[in-house]
Amino acid sequence: MPASDEVDRIVEAWQRERPDLDFEPLQVLSRVDRLSKHLDRARRAAFTASGLESWEFDVLSALRRAGAPYELSPKSLLQQTLVSSGTMTNRIDRLVERQLVERRADPGDGRGILVTMTPAGQARVDSAIATLLVSEADLLEALTPVEQERVAGLLRKLSLDFD
Repeated sequence: MPASDEVDRIVEAWQRERPDLDFEPLQVLSRVDRLSKHLDRARRAAFTASGLESWEFDVLSALRRAGAPYELSPKSLLQQTLVSSGTMTNRIDRLVERQLVERRADPGDGRGILVTMTPAGQARVDSAIATLLVSEADLLEALTPVEQERVAGLLRKLSLDFD
């Protein structure tokens, strides 16, 4: 373990200037924030290498995770991507234009539609996730598998109230 990092230096400076405050939350959350920036860069690079924007990856990965025939209703896509109805309509339109998804009538609901990933969409999302996993593994290489499990468990515990 390194003796100290930038967060340690920031916390030490704050403690010197404001000894009346408890800076322990910064020990965790400032590191999470800094790691998030590195993860964001890795994700953007993986998506760009596969010819996707991050929002396109979000929609296509939801479809891919749904399993064959890789289709979901717009409502299901909304729930998984946490965007507004208008935003999702715009995203679907743009993905249709790029021939990464198609709209088709929902056979179970004559008024509904399903969004179906095309083979081109599947190829792009599969490429992006493979590249992303290599980048994310690189970000975690300083931790053993056991340490990664421990961190994942603690972050899961912390995030349960937000999901």
